[in-house]
Amino acid sequence: MAGRVIAASKLNLNRRRLPDAIEVTPSARGRLNELLGKRSDALGIRLGVKKRGCSGLSYTLDYATEAKKNDNIVDASGVKVYIEPQALMTVTGTKMDWVEDDLKAEFVFVNPNASSACGCGESFQLNT
Repeated sequence: MAGRVIAASKLNLNRRRLPDAIEVTPSARGRLNELLGKRSDALGIRLGVKKRGCSGLSYTLDYATEAKKNDNIVDASGVKVYIEPQALMTVTGTKMDWVEDDLKAEFVFVNPNASSACGCGESFQLNT
């Protein structure tokens, strides 16, 4: 029995929009806008994950000056977050926040995929 291929664009499917890979809080969005305002070449920020730290993985943030192939782009009320493809499954469902107190100011990631984090909070381990 032979099958037939139909281009998805020719089908009238009611497709629901998938949720964004990450949530950016208003506080984080404000800080990102502040940082991006200082860099005219930045399209947004690039979020990645690297193997390092005492728990195994650590987040990376950098300015995104171009969209790379297979980036997952989240538009958080005007702030574009370019998620590296190898980090997507690790950060899906994560909430990114900006927290300030008397001693420090930092981006904080609340990741439902993380099973533990090191004492300083710089690295995390995934649920297995």
